[in-house]
Amino acid sequence: MSQTETATADSAVTFKEQGNVAYKAGNYQEAVELYGKAIEADPTNPVYYGNRSMALMQLKEYQLALNDTLESNSYGPGVAKTLNRLGKLYTTLGRPDEALQAYSSSDPPASGPEVMYAHEMSRNLVQAEQLLHSENPALGIHSLDAAERYLGAGVKIPRKWTLLRGQLYLASGNIDGATSLVMSLLRSDSQDPDALTLRGKVLYQEGDVSKAVAHFTEALRCDPDNANARKSLKVAKELEKLRTEGNNAFKSGSYAAAKELYTRALQVDPTNKGINSKLYSNRATVNIKLNLIEEALADSDEALLLDPGFVKVKKTRARVLLQLERYEDAVQEFKSAIEMDSADTSLRQELQNAELELKKSKRKDYYKILGVSKTCTETELKKAYRKQALIYHPDKNPDDHTAQEKFKEVGEAYETLSDPQKRARYDSGVDLQDPSDMFGGMGGMGGMGGMGGMGGMGGMGGMGGIDPEILFQMFGGAGGGGRGGHPGFSFSSGGF
Repeated sequence: MSQTETATADSAVTFKEQGNVAYKAGNYQEAVELYGKAIEADPTNPVYYGNRSMALMQLKEYQLALNDTLESNSYGPGVAKTLNRLGKLYTTLGRPDEALQAYSSSDPPASGPEVMYAHEMSRNLVQAEQLLHSENPALGIHSLDAAERYLGAGVKIPRKWTLLRGQLYLASGNIDGATSLVMSLLRSDSQDPDALTLRGKVLYQEGDVSKAVAHFTEALRCDPDNANARKSLKVAKELEKLRTEGNNAFKSGSYAAAKELYTRALQVDPTNKGINSKLYSNRATVNIKLNLIEEALADSDEALLLDPGFVKVKKTRARVLLQLERYEDAVQEFKSAIEMDSADTSLRQELQNAELELKKSKRKDYYKILGVSKTCTETELKKAYRKQALIYHPDKNPDDHTAQEKFKEVGEAYETLSDPQKRARYDSGVDLQDPSDMFGGMGGMGGMGGMGGMGGMGGMGGMGGIDPEILFQMFGGAGGGGRGGHPGFSFSSGGF
């Protein structure tokens, strides 16, 4: 060794000793600087790198400490203390597999709590990866939390772990959590292909397929070999194609074609709750157009099963229930929709209409009593009245109290529906009368006795205005054979 080299080595030793003094005094930054001067004086001495790495660890500069430890191991390989420090630093930085390799390289292989920490970190990371593809991916988040407990204080969570957490959030339905994580990654690096792919998957789950396609495409531009982005892009494009074609068919009035396209789109990716809830919603609307109301209800149910907060489907389902005359269910569904979207004032009017229909459904259905539709004409109404009155007339059913009640209901129904104003009020839900006096209590009829050629009915005045001409024609105008006191009620076939 030359005189110059000897002086340099002595200088390095001096700096190292000064560094040791500073280290023992807790002056770690000063120690780092002094060890650095020792390294400058003797750059191949593994001890100086090792000492500086220890001071850097005290300052929580773990990556710099790792770099120095690697240098120390390269200049003095196989030293147990160096390998153990290497293992500890790898664990601290979230690299457990490399930590375990370093520990196992020691002779004898290292053991103790720090080795266990590396094993636990590795085990939890593997478990989180496995749970990502399980039926309960949310458990993977707990595994990831457990792995993070072994990171060094202040250590930035590894990018790979952040991506995994975002994927676990997405798989478990925590869209907001996944969005927050992936946006933080993209703020750090807007060209990160894995982050772009994850962002595309978030958008895809939210149903924004066109934006998802754009993100997958950008990810492939940044990394043409990204298999994850390529696979996701293929599925998203197929889904977007079918949905767009379905929407176009719907807009053009080709409802059957639209239904087929939405059905095919639903088969592309059964796992995508976000987009499939919208597809079920679209198909429900198509089924309404096709007058397939029960199918519309089934599709609405499927959409809400996938997305319970989908207020648009809540509204659709309420309207479908109303069409199916399930009035109580419709009222409850409208109320639920209003709770979710209180700003939609039209919903309150629809709720009032549903409540009115519910009220109407609980009274006598005059149209049903006469066996006619709500759109029947005056002629159809008269014909139906004649038929029902003939069936239930007391002279034909002398000992049948039920038939007499039916006959009374037929009269009530015809009295209301044959009068345009009363019919309009009935259709609108106005309570027209007290049922007890609908027929004036059947006053003057005396249990159907003493009617004397219909004179006892006061020209049918007791029947609340039922057209006597119809009854006259119905029962042949005159003739005997009736019950005592009302010979005009004979059952001939005349008038039909």
